[in-house]
This record gives sequence, structure tokens and C-alpha cells, in this order.
Amino acid sequence: MPFPHRRRPEFNEARPYEYPQHLREGIDGLPNTPGVYVFHGEEGDLPLYIGKSVNLRSRVLSHLRNPDEARLLRLTRRISFIRTAGEIGALLLEACMIKQQQPLLNQKLRRSRQLCSLRLNQGLPEVVYSKDLNFATTQDLFGLYASKHAALQSLRDLADQHKLCYGTLGLEKLPKGKPCFRAMIQHCAGVCRGSESLDEHQQRLLDALEGVRVACWPFSGAVGLVERFEDECQIHVVRNWTYLGSVSELSQAKQLDAMAAGFDADGYKILCKPILTSAVELVLL
Repeated sequence: MPFPHRRRPEFNEARPYEYPQHLREGIDGLPNTPGVYVFHGEEGDLPLYIGKSVNLRSRVLSHLRNPDEARLLRLTRRISFIRTAGEIGALLLEACMIKQQQPLLNQKLRRSRQLCSLRLNQGLPEVVYSKDLNFATTQDLFGLYASKHAALQSLRDLADQHKLCYGTLGLEKLPKGKPCFRAMIQHCAGVCRGSESLDEHQQRLLDALEGVRVACWPFSGAVGLVERFEDECQIHVVRNWTYLGSVSELSQAKQLDAMAAGFDADGYKILCKPILTSAVELVLL
């Protein structure tokens, strides 16, 4: 059965690329600074696309010259931007705006999902959920996943890499008195048939999980990450890996600290390395 024609011709992706002359006026004021940019459609519609860059002008111009983005450019009526004092601020603001504004063409970061992680319970991995635990302060969590299925698949992948036993991990039921099938084809080191001890298997499991350990929030309260660009200074307020906002004065930062802050996976991915390696300037709030 043939598919019906799209009602709006601007959604026809087969149309040839044309340079978006209607957007030329709107890009004149774009600065060569870090920040977040927004492609807007019709007045009152949701944003079409939100992005970030360390050089706003260069990045937006690259969109306008890209034939692969002809559909986005046809739908766009104007472009706005928000400057930041650095790349971290741009990353945090982009993630926050995408979740709040739900742009039509952003796929990544668009929906806030129920987070899962892995935890050992009497030596056996189990899936736990952020609705039940504060992932920012709970110790010995391993990996961040969008679903139980994704968490268990990650555990299988670790088992494959380290020759761990699916049966011993609780991923499948072992035949009574028999080793698992993977042991017979040399994909399991054989704890299920006595080729290695349970303690050896458990240690290899711990070593495998260590690579995906979730770091606890290392402070008792909020901190401010300080970024500077030329004459601009921003303090990004963060607690429990959650971005609370950016301000220019320390007194304003302390006011943001009054906001509630649960665990945020996007904030964790952006901030974990720079904070734990002391790669950013921090102030305790």
C-alpha cells in the first residue's frame, strides 16, 4: 500500500538543498564564543533543535552550509543563542534546555528516563532503580542504564569479556548437576564445573564491575564550578551531580543551592571526570 503524501511540503526530505537566505539576517549577531543555540520554527511551536558549541558562530554557520540538514533549515524561522563562559557551561545548559523544552529534532537527552544500575546483593548482581535509591549518595553502584533490559545486557557483555558464568550470575538457570553451555564452548571459565573456585569467579566479577562503578557525589553539599571566557565569569551550581543553574556572583550561587537536587545522569556524565580529576576551579557553597 503506498504511503500518503506529507501534507506540509517542508517535511519532504527529498527536496534539494537550498542555502537558507531567510536566516542570513539572524546570524549577523552570532559571537565567536561558547554557548547554546536554538533553531526555532513557527511562532509558538516547540524549538526544532538545540545545540552547543565552543564557537557559536562557526557551529551555526556549519549547519547552514550542510546539505544533509536541509529539512531543519527549511523549517527554521529564526535562530537564538545564549552565551556561556566555557564548554562545561554550554554542555550543562544544553542538556537542561533539551529536557525542559523537548525540541522536535533532538533525540539524545530528550526524555528523562527511569534510571537503573547494578548492585551486588549477597554476591549476586541485581538491578536497582533511581526512584528507590539516591544514586548520588549510594555506594557500590555499577553502570547507568535506561532500562532493566539494558542493565542486564551490559552484565552479559561483561560476562562475555571476562568469561564469567551466566548461571552463577543469575542470568540463566543452570541444568541440575551440569555445567553451563558456555563452559562447554570455552566462553565461561568453568566455575559451574569446578574449574575455578567461587571466590576466583567473584573476584573477576568485582574487577569487571569496577570499570563501570558510579562515583558518589564527593561533597557534603553544593559546589560552584567557575568558568571564565575573556571578561565573562560564570559559576555553575551543582549538587548531587545535578546542574541547578549558572550565575555571575557567589551570593547568587548560594541562593540556587536551596533548590532540590536529585541524581541527574546527564550531569554525571558531563561533570564526573572534570570534578574528580580537579580539572575545573571549584568553590564550596
